[in-house]
Amino acid sequence: MSDAATIACPHCHALNRVPRSRLRDAPGCGRCHKPLFAGQPVALDPHSFAVHAERSDLPLLVDFWAPWCGPCRAMAPQFEAAAAQLEPMLRLAKIDTEAQPGLGASHAVRSIPTLALFHHGKELARRSGAVSTADIVRWASAELARGMSR
Repeated sequence: MSDAATIACPHCHALNRVPRSRLRDAPGCGRCHKPLFAGQPVALDPHSFAVHAERSDLPLLVDFWAPWCGPCRAMAPQFEAAAAQLEPMLRLAKIDTEAQPGLGASHAVRSIPTLALFHHGKELARRSGAVSTADIVRWASAELARGMSR
């Protein structure tokens, strides 16, 4: 494993090389100079999803949701709180399946909310239904450990 990681900026989606030992030191983006870790989910479209899911070394936990979905709205603050706990171990993102129907369809999302964990373009795990912050953190950590050992 390299001592540097390629991290996609949550603001401008530029790729940045950051020493792994410095991930917890509040690194900034070389392009937009904003923090690479803001402790909150990032909204993705097809282009930014590809950058974060395929080109970044940081695993990506996506919440597929829709604005009309009550359980999705109820889980939103839980997912945001999980982002503050899980960064910089992984990036949390939200994909609005109403605004980005192609992303939901291309990943066979059949119900919402659905959480999907990606790393280097591959889906490692998925679960559907609203869950608490503690459950998100526990599930993502366990699946990430399982997926990285494959």
